[in-house]
Amino acid sequence: MANILEVKDLCKTYVIEKRQNNVLKNVNFSVEEGDMVAIMGPSGSGKSTLLYAVSGMDVPTSGTVNFDGNNLMKMKPNELSDVRLDKMGFIFQQMYMMKNLTILDNIVLPAVESKKSKENKADKVKRAEELMRKLSIIDVADNDINEVSGGQLQRACICRSMINNPKILFADEPTGALNRTSSMEVMEELVKLNDEGTTIMMVTHDAKVAARCKRVLYIVDGNIKGEYVSPQDANLSQADKERKLNTWLMDLGW
Repeated sequence: MANILEVKDLCKTYVIEKRQNNVLKNVNFSVEEGDMVAIMGPSGSGKSTLLYAVSGMDVPTSGTVNFDGNNLMKMKPNELSDVRLDKMGFIFQQMYMMKNLTILDNIVLPAVESKKSKENKADKVKRAEELMRKLSIIDVADNDINEVSGGQLQRACICRSMINNPKILFADEPTGALNRTSSMEVMEELVKLNDEGTTIMMVTHDAKVAARCKRVLYIVDGNIKGEYVSPQDANLSQADKERKLNTWLMDLGW
């Protein structure tokens, strides 16, 4: 498959009180269409900074980020904004939603804001409802955001991230604020989306979550120290996959 994301010599440096903090140091990797990649590493290793830099939410200090054939580093802010809205989906640990809107209206909002969509409002609402049925939350469509569980709210965030049919889904600790049951339910939905062809790149500290991904990039002090490719053996249980990944992580100092 073709690469949808190519990252070359990516650096991110912050200057704090005249001192340089090199958060990312010459990072190189690529993501194929249909891939599902987890980014892991110790706290402060640069995981979230990397995710934000390659998704256009933050501006790298140097390097190249090619997404869908375009260099994000050469885009103007308004062009980047359009790319993020129309071609990317985002899920965060904190489930940000508009408090004055219902769950359904929150999901529809990015489609309403999109300049590329030629659909009328009714068609957009219908598509949002289809996504909610798919993720089994259609019964809370008219609820306020404080009237649903954490797991339901994160699934609503997944629906919102998918409303514009993005080419890639970025997730920053998507299960970090959930209990174990809700976490596994959300991961099941993300795996289903990936099985249907959605490319996913996520930051996680949870080996159980990372073991559901096809690849794991391990980052330490702003450098990718290793890459793990999940076994595709159909006879291998999920528990065995988790054990193999944990062994690899421990060998890297996890």
